[in-house]
Amino acid sequence: MSLAGLSGATTIALASTIILLLIVKSWHVLSQSIVVTSSFPNSIMLEAAQRFRDELERLGRQQSIYLISALVFSVIFAITYLFPPVGMFDELPKWQLFLVLGLFAAAAVYTPYRLITIVLRKRRLAFIRDANMATGHALQKLNSNQNRLFHDVPCGAGVIDDVIVGRHGIYAVNVVARKPGKENTVGLRGDKLTFAPGNLAMSVARIGTKSEQLAKEIGKLLKHTIRVRCVIVIPGWEVDSQASEAYLAVNERNITMLTGWKDPKDFLMNEEVDVVQKMLTERCTRFKSKKRD
Repeated sequence: MSLAGLSGATTIALASTIILLLIVKSWHVLSQSIVVTSSFPNSIMLEAAQRFRDELERLGRQQSIYLISALVFSVIFAITYLFPPVGMFDELPKWQLFLVLGLFAAAAVYTPYRLITIVLRKRRLAFIRDANMATGHALQKLNSNQNRLFHDVPCGAGVIDDVIVGRHGIYAVNVVARKPGKENTVGLRGDKLTFAPGNLAMSVARIGTKSEQLAKEIGKLLKHTIRVRCVIVIPGWEVDSQASEAYLAVNERNITMLTGWKDPKDFLMNEEVDVVQKMLTERCTRFKSKKRD
């Protein structure tokens, strides 16, 4: 195995792989520059866990690119090493040969690292997606009696997983996705969730901030102060205690109990319900129409 032959095969394989990556990247940029439209832009809404589904799809494309690049490099390297071009790299100085091998070593380390991080990220996102989908499907039971359910609702403080708007008020539903262990109980006290056996606590203050921000935006639209009730869903966990006036903690199985958490002061008139639902519909359409863009 000569240094010139090894370095020459590596050079050709690397160059071919880089060209492939440039073509793929250029095509991706071109496809992103083309505005995706729909024949029914005002009728297709975001579904439960839409942003996590989109992120998983993006990570899947990245993973495919790395795997295809590794395959292309391996095939071209094998061919050019077994059938080397005669005399092409014989006159190159050794420092160039070592430079090429160094670049190959860096790529050989970076590619597996990126693949591992993508796989781990996809595994974590898949659980978050499933938790959000389970919650969204459970909330469909409340999609009646003039209630309407919206998913992935953007506001000034972030994205709220689900929002329910009806005559009995507005509920901002946020999912806390954490895999349960042998002890799958959780307690809520104030703005802190404590997971069994008690050595892990999580603040939900940021979740409350998103609900407050949405309340401000809707209040500005309706021209009076309203309250958006903050519901925290912990799929797979049993809520054994809660002592908080600002939050309601439930799981995906008993989420319908949020309908009992209401106050006549938070009730909306039919006209207000229509106005708020129209605003959230515009925010949560999957494809934005040209008129609104």
